[in-house]
Amino acid sequence: MAEEIQWDLVNPFLMTITVKADETDRLGHTNNQVYLKWLEQISWQHVESLGMDWAMHERLSRAMAITRTEIDYLAASYDGDELLLATWIDKSDQRLTSSRRFQLVRLNDHKTIIKAQSFYACIDLKSGRPARMPKEFVKVHAKAISAHCLKQ
Repeated sequence: MAEEIQWDLVNPFLMTITVKADETDRLGHTNNQVYLKWLEQISWQHVESLGMDWAMHERLSRAMAITRTEIDYLAASYDGDELLLATWIDKSDQRLTSSRRFQLVRLNDHKTIIKAQSFYACIDLKSGRPARMPKEFVKVHAKAISAHCLKQ
């Protein structure tokens, strides 16, 4: 299934989704806020799978906070649609910032529904101010980026 999809990058981290009726708007489309919720869910699932769980964040008093998200809506999804959401950490300056890409695909026709990118800054959990990434974060980001190299 996922092997047949034309992903923007290789080795995506994946999350399956079935659109529910209460996630649609008056037009019958998936509500824009729901896409943001899914992007956040897969982001946490991905970093946790890499060993960056919430306990690590608390212990280091650091987190990656979203500073910007860009979403391109390419097609609509509807109640009952089966979707596959992919994500990749694609950049990190290994000091303060990183970025993550997303691609959401409808499974029945492999149509890309959205493409998105989020940008992050490392913050201190106590002050909320920008703070240098701990070496543990740098290591996780580097591991993820090396696994998700651009297609040729």
